[in-house]
Amino acid sequence: MSAPSTIHLAHSPDSDDAFMFYALADGQIDTQGISYVHELQDIETLNGRALRGELDVTAVSIHAYAYLSDQYALLPHGASMGDGYGPMLVSTKPMTREDIAGQRIAVPGLMTSAYLALRLFQPDFIPVVVPFDQIEKAVLGGGVVAGLLIHEGQLTYKDDGLHLIADMGAWWLEKTGLPLPLGGNVIRKDMPRDLQKKVSRHLRESIAYGLDHRKNALDHAMRYARGLDRSKADTFVGMYVNDWTLDYGERGRRAIRLFLDEGVKSGVITRPVTVEFVDD
Repeated sequence: MSAPSTIHLAHSPDSDDAFMFYALADGQIDTQGISYVHELQDIETLNGRALRGELDVTAVSIHAYAYLSDQYALLPHGASMGDGYGPMLVSTKPMTREDIAGQRIAVPGLMTSAYLALRLFQPDFIPVVVPFDQIEKAVLGGGVVAGLLIHEGQLTYKDDGLHLIADMGAWWLEKTGLPLPLGGNVIRKDMPRDLQKKVSRHLRESIAYGLDHRKNALDHAMRYARGLDRSKADTFVGMYVNDWTLDYGERGRRAIRLFLDEGVKSGVITRPVTVEFVDD
């Protein structure tokens, strides 16, 4: 593959991803002649597009990476890690892990890391795929017994009177002592190696710039906050754009390998996975 001057960079239209890529989108980073075209779609759509090899660089679910590792490598920057918190399983009344066995549960996609985590938590349930921003409504409407919330719903479910059954990130931390790996950025492996490293540096610089210029980056991110006030948006961004996002580190990489290994052992992931990082 020849070195392109335009890189298609895909990510979710969420406040945390917007914060992460603010500096690139706003021209604050010297991109050394590379033009970045930002494509914004929900994570399950991006997972599908990556499976078809349509994107140069994209955010994906760590679960989906299990089926992408032949075409894409993980960048060391851009992780969304739930360090003691993560996707929230909620219902209209208090319930236990045993109560949800065999029940219909709304999930944001079968390739999401939230879905894999829930399968590890409770293997016996009927998944009902619902757009991530409609899951609370599905639970309140009674079409499902419970719903698995990602993104802003993790901060707003109490406002709708919903009850927390389990926090997947808290459960995983108690089980493994590690953060729950939810999302990451991947890059095509058939790109020239020097280009992969250059793109990796640009993404890291963008994340670092946002963290160093938090007010401006948050101003940008508020366009994608879907009804969160600034305080809650700042909290949400802080949950998923932090030191883990700058670099997975040894613990973060171990968490990814264990999460995917557990997925393979459980049978949810149907093939062995070799995790490969692009290192600067």
